[in-house]
Amino acid sequence: MLSFAKKSKVEILQEPIEDALCAQAFISGLLHACGSLTKNSEGIRVDVVTDFEDVYDFLNKLIEKLYGEQLTLDISDDYIINKTTYYRISFPLQVSEQVLKDTSILRNGEYNFDGDIDENLIPDEESKRAFIKGAYVGCATSSIKLSELGSRLPTTGYHVEFASHKRQFLENLSKMLENFEIYPKISLRKKIFVLYIKDSESIKDLLALVGANECVMDLSDEMAKRDLRNTVNRQVNCINANINKTVEASLKQISAINYINNKIGLESLPDDLQEVAILRLANPQESMEELLKLSTIKLTKSGLNHRFRRILRIAEFLKEN
Repeated sequence: MLSFAKKSKVEILQEPIEDALCAQAFISGLLHACGSLTKNSEGIRVDVVTDFEDVYDFLNKLIEKLYGEQLTLDISDDYIINKTTYYRISFPLQVSEQVLKDTSILRNGEYNFDGDIDENLIPDEESKRAFIKGAYVGCATSSIKLSELGSRLPTTGYHVEFASHKRQFLENLSKMLENFEIYPKISLRKKIFVLYIKDSESIKDLLALVGANECVMDLSDEMAKRDLRNTVNRQVNCINANINKTVEASLKQISAINYINNKIGLESLPDDLQEVAILRLANPQESMEELLKLSTIKLTKSGLNHRFRRILRIAEFLKEN
């Protein structure tokens, strides 16, 4: 079963990118998120390392359309980490340098792979959206778990994050998201920088931005389920608290009544107190509202409480004397 993050990535990759500038922006976002550069005697080697195999077909189509070349996909035991298989997608050497120039990673003869993003690559909202898509597919993860129908198991909170060794990349990505009124935060976690979003509405905005509309609906349904579950839990807790309160009060009253009966007899109590004492002994589990219904004399809840308080004081007086 796909995780929520991978499900959203599958949905993103179902939407083809036709515009060349948006395609280059997407590739740039992907390379900044999970790409690597290696120099050797033959030239520059550009790779994408990912645990999401679907990236290969989508990226391969873009490269074939833009440059007329095919990517290669490798799987190695070296890329299996914590039982997760990682794939290395390699760009052909003959187009690697041109790809780096077109994605503004190679500018003026210098490699800008530390997270510096060329504004000329993302001049409008569509190109920014494409870049964010590439970054999301490359390094976004989520702790969101959708509840199964009828499940009562506790679920995790709402959390989506982008992880990277490059703080500048995440800072620039954050500024890009702010253009769409999404305001993430950045923290350092075990030498890895993390850009994260915990607000559920902001997560829905992010998913809509990158084109994962079905996941937006899934998350909306999940939020509704959790709200309903929380409401039911609060009501049950409130009912249980009231039951416990009723039982505790009843036990206290019965204890006092029995003490009085053993010491001086219930017949020694005033008539009004005798009736409520006998009423309570006959109905030990009923609430005050139910006792009022069962009473043969007209009383208010306040009046009934007052009589029980008098009985409790008499019992205390007898214990002290």
